[in-house]
Parts: sequence; C-alpha cells; structure tokens
Amino acid sequence: MQPTEQNPIPNPDQNTAFLRKIGTKAERKLKAQREGKQPVWLGLGVMGIVGWSVAVPVLIGLFTGIWLDGCCPGKYTWTLNLLIVGLVIGCVNVYYWISKEQRAIHDDKEEDKHA
Repeated sequence: MQPTEQNPIPNPDQNTAFLRKIGTKAERKLKAQREGKQPVWLGLGVMGIVGWSVAVPVLIGLFTGIWLDGCCPGKYTWTLNLLIVGLVIGCVNVYYWISKEQRAIHDDKEEDKHA
C-alpha cells in the first residue's frame, strides 16, 4: 500500500504514545471494575466520620466542663472554655483526616498516571 495524503505512514513514536494511553485507560477501567462502584453509603460514611471527628471532642469538652463547673467553680466557666478547646481539637482532627484522604487520592492519580 502506497502512502497517500489520505493514508500517511504512521509515526512509530505516535503509535507508542497512543498505545500507552490506551493501555493506561484500559488498566484504569479494569481497576474500577475490580473495586466495583463506590456506593452512596461510602460517601455518607466519610461525612459521618468527619462529623464524629468534631462532635466527640466537643462533647468530651462540654461534659468535662460541666463536671468541673460543678466541683470547682471559678471566675471563668470551664464549660465554655473546654467546649472551645474541643472544637479546636475537632477541627484539627478533621483537617488531618481530609488531608490524609486527599493525599491518598493524589497518590492514586499519580500511580495511574505513571502506570
């Protein structure tokens, strides 16, 4: 077959890049099929974990503050101070959780990119 304007001879480098791209997409598709579709409950579970990561320290601070106000009253309220401390701890906890998940997602994308 003679090369014509409509049917040029393909460049081997383009073929290699094209085949690599097809292979990456196929691997990603197979990985998604193996892992299965992520259910809606998984997303709700992650939101629940984030919510509990804030709620638990806040509640611990609240109940500890109420107990300290009952046994050791002072000029400042323990309840409000420990509530704020619990909120700060909860926010730091959520930041840690989200950054960890974001790193995992980024690492998966980098792994897919280099595969």
